[in-house]
Amino acid sequence: MKRYRVLFGALAAAALVPCVSLAADHAEAPIAGADPAADISDFYAWHTGDQIVAAIGFAGLTAAGGAATYDADVLYTIHIDNNADNIADIDVLIRFGQDSDGGWGVQVQNLPGASGDIEGAVEATLDDNGAQVFAGLRDDPFFFDLDGYLETLSTGTLSFDANRDSFATTNITAIVVSMDADAASAGNDSIQIWTTTARK
Repeated sequence: MKRYRVLFGALAAAALVPCVSLAADHAEAPIAGADPAADISDFYAWHTGDQIVAAIGFAGLTAAGGAATYDADVLYTIHIDNNADNIADIDVLIRFGQDSDGGWGVQVQNLPGASGDIEGAVEATLDDNGAQVFAGLRDDPFFFDLDGYLETLSTGTLSFDANRDSFATTNITAIVVSMDADAASAGNDSIQIWTTTARK
C-alpha cells in the first residue's frame, strides 16, 4: 500500500502518512465571529487506507440543541497542492442551497475520485464512486481547558485539567469529505491541503 504525507492548514495545510493534521480558531476575531457561516473553526485532514478525509468545522460555539448553520452565499473550498509549489492543483468547491420546501442540501464539485458533482440533503452520507460527503451538525471535537489557560496566565503555574473541556457543550456545523488519495495526489507521495471560505 502506498504511504502518503498530508500537510495541512485552515487557511490550512495536510502529509499522507497515517497522521492527523489540524488547525483551530473558535470565533476569536470579531469580524469572523460576526459571520458564523464563513468562520472556519477547525480543519482536520488525515489519510486512511486509499482515502484522504478532510473535515471543515464552522459556526463554532453553537449551543447544544441549536440548529446547524447553512448559507447559500458562502463558498467553501478545499485546496489541494500535489506538486509542492504552494499553489492549489485541485479546488474542491462546496456550496449549500435550499429547495422549494426550505430543505437544505449540499453540492460538492471536483472531489477527487467522484464521477461528477455530488449533491444531496444535509445530515446524510452521500456516496459517489467511493468518494463520500457529509454535511451537518456535530459535537465540537476541539478540546480546550479555557479555565486552566486563564488560571495559568494569572498564576504562572500550569493549571490545566484533562477533565475540563470548555467546548464540551458546544456544536459546530461540519463538512466532511472522503476522496481517493491517488487521484488527489496525482501519483505523488505528499500533498498540502487547506481550506478557505468566500462570500458572494
